[in-house]
Amino acid sequence: MPFARLATATTPTCHIGLGLAAVGRPGYINLGRDEDLGEDRSVDTLRNRTHELLDAAYAQGVRYFDAARSYGRSEEFLADWLNTRPGLDDIVVGSKWGYTYTADWSTDAETHEVKDHTLATYERQRAETDALLGDRLDLYQIHSVTPDSPALTDKELHAKLAEAAAQGLTVGFSTSGPAQADAIRAALAVTADGEPLFRTVQSTYNALETSAAPALAEAHDAGLTVIVKEGMANGRLAGPHAPDVLKEIAEESGLGCDAVALAVILRQPWAGVVLSGAATTTQLASNLHAAVVDLDEDQLTRLAALAEEPRAYWERRGQLPWH
Repeated sequence: MPFARLATATTPTCHIGLGLAAVGRPGYINLGRDEDLGEDRSVDTLRNRTHELLDAAYAQGVRYFDAARSYGRSEEFLADWLNTRPGLDDIVVGSKWGYTYTADWSTDAETHEVKDHTLATYERQRAETDALLGDRLDLYQIHSVTPDSPALTDKELHAKLAEAAAQGLTVGFSTSGPAQADAIRAALAVTADGEPLFRTVQSTYNALETSAAPALAEAHDAGLTVIVKEGMANGRLAGPHAPDVLKEIAEESGLGCDAVALAVILRQPWAGVVLSGAATTTQLASNLHAAVVDLDEDQLTRLAALAEEPRAYWERRGQLPWH
């Protein structure tokens, strides 16, 4: 498991990763993104911003970097950065397949990404990822598995994924939607040649959406590394948009709402890596303070009251505009 590399890290931020969803493409659904990125979102501008974030993250102890085929040019930007650092051997690089980016570098495209979990898509996207990241890729995840995903039942696909695993690639999956727990449990039951296929799971978990927690604990107990995404609820837990109770606790702690929101996740005993989706180096530095936030039981109880009904949470997420 490539995540064993993190076990020897001594920095408190080694279990915070950097996700590139917000900077690998000009449009995304995070609140506040217009202020974060401004008007210039050319390929070169976002490439430079991504490299600045990667430099800052590595310098501050971050050791997991997360991309996807559908995050615009995120793999390309990450590959460019890695190619200038051939000796960097203490990091873990993950990407995802299953969505195809279709916005053609536009923020107002009618469709930004198309989901397809067939074997044909895996083989096409695996070749595309391989052309960019090559042997720097440690982890390849099925992007946004839901209980009805054909990726859970396609034995031919499972055989191909097992073949990749036998060659040294770690195979995982991510989840989304109100039935994440069902998808996680279904994926835990998937085997190839009598052995569990998946070694990692990446799921949405935050102060507003906690429904996957029991299933993630089961995945952890089964030996999978748990990666948590969308810890900021696509900006709903960031300062300007945060619920009052989160603002109050942030003021009590002397740190930002983002640091408190991520600290809640880091406390979970099953959380292996918690992703920052920062779009600026200032946001990243603030996110990384999560590693030193100390929350008491009263504060945790107050934050627990923020949890929403999963369907309501995902319905609201689905209404967020692409900025």
